[in-house]
Amino acid sequence: MLMTRELVGRARRVGDDVNTDYIVTSTRKRDTRDEKELARYLLETLDPRFASSIRPGDVLVAGRNFGCGSAMEIAVTVILAAGIRAVVAQSFARTFYRNAINNGLVPVECDTRSIAEGDTITVRLGEDRIEVEDSRDGAVLIGGPMPRFMQDILDAGGLVGYLRDAGRWMSDTGRA
Repeated sequence: MLMTRELVGRARRVGDDVNTDYIVTSTRKRDTRDEKELARYLLETLDPRFASSIRPGDVLVAGRNFGCGSAMEIAVTVILAAGIRAVVAQSFARTFYRNAINNGLVPVECDTRSIAEGDTITVRLGEDRIEVEDSRDGAVLIGGPMPRFMQDILDAGGLVGYLRDAGRWMSDTGRA
């Protein structure tokens, strides 16, 4: 039986249509592909001080269409390298959503309009729904259910870990 998972963090607000080039600019990717190095430049297009203000465990809170633009997996891995484990948004670009699951970043879709910058929020992934609780006012926002296999991928830290744990990651010799 899948257990409920909980993430608690400080809300870091961004707006609508945050594209992957805002998450990490193309000019920075020319210098390196090391996500730990690139995490220093997270969302610098929106706020040059944003990356330096991140604390491990912070949760990105966005409006509509988060992660739109090009389908760069590195946009997800840079968010993770910055210490952010979840993004709560009104909606996601589909490719970003799948890249998030595949890399172990928790994407939650719900109405984020009531969450303010700096609020402490708790994200609970349950069997039948996702809850986002805002400690400022006790409001609980409900996200749609996430299919079990996606939660299993997140539990394993991403798709590679899931395949390895499930014994489906086979080498040419047939060994995991």
